[in-house]
Amino acid sequence: MTELAAALEQGWTLPAEWYSDPGIYRRERERVFRSTWQYAGPTAWAHEPGDYFASFAGHVPKLVVRDEEGALRAFVNVCRHRGHLVATGRGRRQTLQCPYHAWTYGLDGCLRNAPRSEREPGFDKDAFGLLPAAVESWGPLVFVNPDAEAAPLAETLGRLPDVVGGGGLDLDALEFRDRQEFEIAANWKVVVENFLECYHCPVAHPSFSELIDVDPDAYKLSSNGLYSSQVAPVRSAAVARADDAPYDPRGEVTESQFHYLWPTFTLNVLPGPANMSALLFLPDGVERTRSIIDYFFAPDADEAVVEEMIAFGNVVGSEDTELVKSVQRGLDSGMVPQGRLLLSSEHLIQHFQRLVYDALR
Repeated sequence: MTELAAALEQGWTLPAEWYSDPGIYRRERERVFRSTWQYAGPTAWAHEPGDYFASFAGHVPKLVVRDEEGALRAFVNVCRHRGHLVATGRGRRQTLQCPYHAWTYGLDGCLRNAPRSEREPGFDKDAFGLLPAAVESWGPLVFVNPDAEAAPLAETLGRLPDVVGGGGLDLDALEFRDRQEFEIAANWKVVVENFLECYHCPVAHPSFSELIDVDPDAYKLSSNGLYSSQVAPVRSAAVARADDAPYDPRGEVTESQFHYLWPTFTLNVLPGPANMSALLFLPDGVERTRSIIDYFFAPDADEAVVEEMIAFGNVVGSEDTELVKSVQRGLDSGMVPQGRLLLSSEHLIQHFQRLVYDALR
């Protein structure tokens, strides 16, 4: 591992086998996804007492609820009886009942009723509540951590809220509009690494490159702690020819922001009206990733522009999906055991791979 650490410092990539090895994936589940803050969903889904929604933190099923007192809570969404998921989707309930054998939990996670448990000598309902998880919000975003004793979310975010706010965007003023999901036939690390560089943009994203200035002197990269950022202005030509652009980029937001937060969350802002998309890359096996995108806009955003911006995001996303599928196939061949980064354009990938290495060593 020390040899690998030195290679990463020099710009070599993680070994190709790390993207398809079931043993590496098991270690990631244990050492990455069971103890990190991960995006769960919009705060709007848990706004009123009784509201709940199910999500995943990596492979761990999570359940976010707003209890009777108005407090935000999160639990491991696994029944303490036989392991069935307690709830799916989202909605509003006074209790949480497992659909397998009707074990029923309060919104505080305590076991309220287990049918026939009164026949079991010494059965203690207080010992079988839902396992708690840490939960906090940042603007319209809810984050959970399977580790109930985790350090505050602020320690993971670092200066990221200030960076986002420094671009003139008020996250608290945005409202959830839409969620989209799709499957990607690639390891989660391949998908994250594709997000972390725009070296490929002029070749693979023509519409994006016409809108955003991806020239290396304009496209700024930075990393700090557990997050990294890509910031670039809108092209003046795209503003001047707004009618020919994929959407009208004129508005209070004049630069794009693409932020990554360890391990699988990204926050994205496009030029134009106040907007933000929360993009989660959810591991779904060794070589499969679920991509979940939540879109947020100002309450008075023009619906036509909203639809155009979401459509633009879908075009870029479909282009990226084909790219990472091809990368996965190449890595699986084993013919190139390690790649070589160009650190002037890809040092955010180096930052990410160091985080992976540090978690697994």
